[in-house]
Amino acid sequence: MIGRLKWVFDRYVEHHMEVVTRATTIGRETDDIPGIVEHMSLKNGLLTIEGWCDCDTVTILHGGAKMIRKPWIERQDIVAQLDCRPNVGFLLSLPGASAPLTLIFAKGDLQQKLQIESPGGGEMVETRLRLLVRFVRDLLRGAPSILKALILDRTQFRRAVKSALRLNTVVSQGMLDSHVLRGSNADQAPIPYSHVTIILPVYNAFEVLQECLTRLVANTDLHLRLILVEDHSTDPQVKPWLSAWVAQNADTKDLDIELIENGENLGFVLSVNKGLQAAMAHGDPVVLLNSDALVPKGWDSRLLAPMARDRQVASVTPMSNDAEIFSTPVICSKTQLTDGQVDAMDAHASMLNARDNPVLAPTGVGFCMAMNPDFLKKLPAFDTVFSPGYGEEVDWCNRAAALGGRNVTASNLFVEHRGGESFGSAQKHKLISRNGQTISKRYPAYDAEVQDFIRRDPLATERIALALAYLDTHPDIEDVPVFLAHSMGGGAEHYLRAKLETENRNAAVFLRFGGQMRCSIEVYTTDGSTVASTDDLNDVRDLINRVTKRRIVYSNTVGDSDPIEIPQLLVDLSKDRPLEILFHDYFLLSPSYTLLDDDFVFRGTPVAPRDNPAHSFTRYDGRRYTLNDWQSAWSKAMDRATDVTVFSKDSRKHVATVYPQVADKIRVQPHALISDVPKLDPPQPGKTVIGVLGNIGEHKGAKLLQSLSHKLARIDDVEMVLIGRIDPGFPLHRSVHIHGTYAVADIPEIAKRYNVGVWLIPSLWPETFSYSTHEAIATGMPVLSFDIGAHGDAVAAAPNGIILPGTPDAFLSDESLDRIVEAVQEQTTCVD
Repeated sequence: MIGRLKWVFDRYVEHHMEVVTRATTIGRETDDIPGIVEHMSLKNGLLTIEGWCDCDTVTILHGGAKMIRKPWIERQDIVAQLDCRPNVGFLLSLPGASAPLTLIFAKGDLQQKLQIESPGGGEMVETRLRLLVRFVRDLLRGAPSILKALILDRTQFRRAVKSALRLNTVVSQGMLDSHVLRGSNADQAPIPYSHVTIILPVYNAFEVLQECLTRLVANTDLHLRLILVEDHSTDPQVKPWLSAWVAQNADTKDLDIELIENGENLGFVLSVNKGLQAAMAHGDPVVLLNSDALVPKGWDSRLLAPMARDRQVASVTPMSNDAEIFSTPVICSKTQLTDGQVDAMDAHASMLNARDNPVLAPTGVGFCMAMNPDFLKKLPAFDTVFSPGYGEEVDWCNRAAALGGRNVTASNLFVEHRGGESFGSAQKHKLISRNGQTISKRYPAYDAEVQDFIRRDPLATERIALALAYLDTHPDIEDVPVFLAHSMGGGAEHYLRAKLETENRNAAVFLRFGGQMRCSIEVYTTDGSTVASTDDLNDVRDLINRVTKRRIVYSNTVGDSDPIEIPQLLVDLSKDRPLEILFHDYFLLSPSYTLLDDDFVFRGTPVAPRDNPAHSFTRYDGRRYTLNDWQSAWSKAMDRATDVTVFSKDSRKHVATVYPQVADKIRVQPHALISDVPKLDPPQPGKTVIGVLGNIGEHKGAKLLQSLSHKLARIDDVEMVLIGRIDPGFPLHRSVHIHGTYAVADIPEIAKRYNVGVWLIPSLWPETFSYSTHEAIATGMPVLSFDIGAHGDAVAAAPNGIILPGTPDAFLSDESLDRIVEAVQEQTTCVD
C-alpha cells in the first residue's frame, strides 16, 4: 500500500511540479545581440525555455544534449522597442536534467554565450514538499468519490483518483451551458428602441468600405441614423465615392445620413468623439462600428437586446472572428473568413439561446460596440490621451464600470471583422505599448481580469458552437473528422495525431472521455484550439449534430464514467454520416478491454455468455450489465460502422468472432513506428542484461517481471533493466535498474548505457499492436515474447524474434520463468 501511494505521489509530482527561474538578460539593448530569457521552467520532466533574441540561431547545451534552433515567434512588442525583424521569439523544450545550461546566440560572425543554472536542487525539494501538502489535501477532498468508485468498478476507481489528483491529460478551458444550446429565443420581448445611431469612422480601406455600408443598410432592422466621419483618407478613391454614396442614399427610407469630413487626419479617437458629439442630439443607443466590420441580417436588434433588458448595461460587443476575448474559433486570435461566411456563421449564432444574464466582460471591443445613451451622458467622449487610437474603448468601459455600468456580450450575434491596419505595423505596436501602460496604471486589476476571463472562458459554449460552425461553413473543408478518444494519451493518441498529419488536415474535433468532466470537446483549426467540457452527453449531441460535414471516428473511450451509453451516442452522431471504428484495444468486445479474465489470464475471445466478473460492468447506479448486455449495446454501433480498422491480423480474428456481421468491413492496417530506431551494436562482454521497454501494468506482465526479478537476483550472469515504469503494486527486486520514461529516439543511447543484450516482451494480453515490440525488433537484438496477440505475431515473424513456449494459463508459472532464463542464456551462448 505504501509503495502504491508513493508511486501515485511520484506521478502527482511529475504532473504538477513546475520550477520557474527568473528572467535573465542576454545582452543590453546597446549590445550587438540583445535579448532576454524571460521564462525557464521544469515541468513534466521537460525543461522549457522562452524568450527573445535578435539573432540567427540559438544553441542549447544541457546535460549532454545539444539543440540548435532559429527564433521563429513573431514579437511585435519587441519590434516596437527595437528596430529589428519581427521573428525574434523562441520557445524550446528538452528533457530536464540537473546540469548547467549554456545558451549560444549567433548572429553572423558574432556569438554570445549565456550560462544559467537549470531549475533543480533546493528549489525542487521545496516544491516537492509543497506538493506533498497539496497531494494529501486533494486525496482527502476526493475520498468520497474515490471510495464510491472503488466499490463499483476498477475503471471508475482509476478515473476518480485521476480526477481528484487532477492527473487528467485534458484540462478544460470552460464549461458548456445546456440552456444556451437548447433554450429558445421565442419568448424574448421586442426591444423598446425604434432608432439606432451608428458612428462609422472612415479612413482608407476602400475595398471593404463598400461592402460594409451595403450590408449596414440592408441588414439593419431599426431606423438607422448613420454618422460617417471621413478622416482625410490618403486613398483618393474614398472621399469622392463616399460623397456620391451619401447623395445616392439620401432619400432611402428609414435611413438618415450625416457626413462629417475632417480637414486633416485626426485619428480614430478624435474622429469618434466628433461622431459622439453629433449623436448626443438624438439620445438613441449608439453603436461604434469600424468600416471593416460586416454585419449580418437583424444584427442591431440582437446587439441592443442586453441593453434593453438591463439599463445598467453600458456596452455590448458581439462575437467575431477578430475581437480579442470575443473571438472565435480561438479566443484572442484573428481568423480569416471566406466571402459570405459571416452570414452562415451568424445563422448558427442566431440559433443559440440569448443568455438571461449576458456574460460580463472586463471591456468591450470597439470594432462593433453598442453604447448606452445613459452612460454616454456621463461619459460623452473617449479620452484623447489615447489618440490617435488603441485602448480608448477599454478606458471608456472601465470608467463606465466605475459608475456601476456592465460591459457584456451579445453572444448570439456574429459580426465579421476584416481587421485592416489603420496604422503601420511599427506605429501600431508603439501605440499599443504606450496606451497599454496607461491602462495598466489607471486600472491595475484590468490585466488580471482579462487573464481570468480567458482562463474561465464564460463564453465557451458560444465559442465552441461557432468554432464548429466555422469548420462546417468553410468552403475549403470537405469534411470534419470527429474523434471519440480517451484523455490518457499513449499510442492511440499518437496514431490520431499521425493520421491528421498524413491526411494534411488542419481542422478536426476531439471528444475526449475520462477527464475531469465526462466529455471534453476540442475544436482544432489552423489558428489554434478551443476546449470546453460537459457532463451531459446531450450537449455533445446538440453540438456535433449541427456539423453537417462531420465524419465520426471512434478511437477509444476507456475511462468514461458510463460507457454503456457510448454505443448509442455513436449511432446518434453518425446518422447519415460515415462512422469509422478503430480497435486500439478490445473495449468494444468486453469491459475487460484487454480480454483477460479476473485472474489476468487470457482464455480466448470472450463470446457471450461468459460469467467471469471481468467481462461484466456495474454502472454508477449499481445496475450490473453482463457480457451479453455489453456486446448487444456495442453491436448497434458496429452495425452502423462504414469502416472497421484493426492493426493486426490477430485483432481481426477477435473482432470477427464477436461481430461476424462486420467481417467484410474489417481492414487490417498495422501502425508505423513513431520514429525510426537504428540497429544496435552487440553488447559489451560481461553479464547479460534483459531490457524491457514501456510502462508495465499487470496486464502487460508486471507480476511476471516481479517474479523474474527475484529469480534473476539469484543468478550471477543475468540482470534486468526496465526502460519505463511498472505498476507500484509489483515492486521489482532492488537489483533491477528502473530507468523511467523514455523517448523512442533515446533507445539506442539508453540500451548502450545499460549494455542491453536481449529484449523481453512480458505482455500477457493479446495486444492489438505493440509499439515497444516493434521498437525492440528494430534494434536487431534478440526479442523474446509469448505466443499471444499482435506482439507475439510480430516476434514470430521477425528474424531476431524468439517465441517462448507455453499457454496463457502457464505464463506466470515457475516453469515459464525458467524458460525465459534458458532462452536468455542460450542467446548469450550464441553471441559468444
